[in-house]
Amino acid sequence: MIRFSDETIIQVSSGKGGNGCIAFRREKYIPNGGPSGGDGGKGGDVVFAVKKNLRTLTHLHHRQHFKAKNGGDGSGNKRFGKDGENATVFVPPGTIITDAQTGEFIAEFAADCDEDQSFLFLEGGKGGWGNIHFKSSVNQAPRRANPGAPGETREVKIELSIIADVGLVGFPNAGKSSLLNYFTNARPKIAPYPFTTKIPNLGVLHTDQQDIIIADIPGIIENAGDGKGLGTRFLKHISRTSLLIFMIDIDNRNFLTALDTLKAELQKFSPILAEKPYIILANKMDLPHGEENFSQFKEKYPNEKIVSVSVAKGWNMDEAKKAITELVFSGTTQKPKRSKFLETRSVTDGSIQYPGQEWTE
Repeated sequence: MIRFSDETIIQVSSGKGGNGCIAFRREKYIPNGGPSGGDGGKGGDVVFAVKKNLRTLTHLHHRQHFKAKNGGDGSGNKRFGKDGENATVFVPPGTIITDAQTGEFIAEFAADCDEDQSFLFLEGGKGGWGNIHFKSSVNQAPRRANPGAPGETREVKIELSIIADVGLVGFPNAGKSSLLNYFTNARPKIAPYPFTTKIPNLGVLHTDQQDIIIADIPGIIENAGDGKGLGTRFLKHISRTSLLIFMIDIDNRNFLTALDTLKAELQKFSPILAEKPYIILANKMDLPHGEENFSQFKEKYPNEKIVSVSVAKGWNMDEAKKAITELVFSGTTQKPKRSKFLETRSVTDGSIQYPGQEWTE
């Protein structure tokens, strides 16, 4: 089983430039050969590049130091040193790169960026000049060459931020994974016990207008904002969604307080996330007290958009799909077109930092 990883810290180093050479041409019948020391080669760069078949950052846990090759030294007969090979760090779409020490935003790759999209992060050191550059009318035999410039080493934090259109929010065992399984091509693990979902899952809901990407994250528990449970660790994956779906287990004993509790935990994590448009799906209507509990729930929230469903039985799922589609493509939450590559500065929201977004029309 592949272990899911959505953040890691790695060290990257660009290569040192090669040293210039001090050499003189000494050949038979050429008494005045002069200097012939070549330049050193340029050190390799550190490059981040997108690889679309990557889904997590697990591969970076196995290799946490990426070092570009040093440039080759120059040599006699005006031979230049070889340039060092680049160190390329492959990342999945939706990756955010920040400085591990300062938190400074460095770069971001959008979820729909091109396969060949890359970002030059650290340049390798320049190669040193050989003594052929220092010949002059007053110094015909210079014994001087420059060393190569050093490379640079940085520690960076790499985070995967899955970009979806709709985020599913709910308590464990509320039916979020079942909904994703019903509507999309995703096949998340589903079991009749809490905390089945331990990693985010994505699925695509096909509509007549445009495909909608839905993200399912592990269930939130009360006081998740204080560090309990897995929910807040993965809330960043739905921080950029157009809207949220609150899944309420109408058969749960806390069904009347579930919505308020979920909203409170989102508010603790990010006020921006808590203000997103949403709809409510009251699930498990097929169970014995479903109708009775739903009436009480509807009475408590008379002005909310609530759709009663049974994902397990497929009841009223067309109405749920219609409500999701209408809200995604409505004028206020129109599905954005994402720019290919973002290098915007971060916007700080309390203690949580979100890289800024720029949408291209």
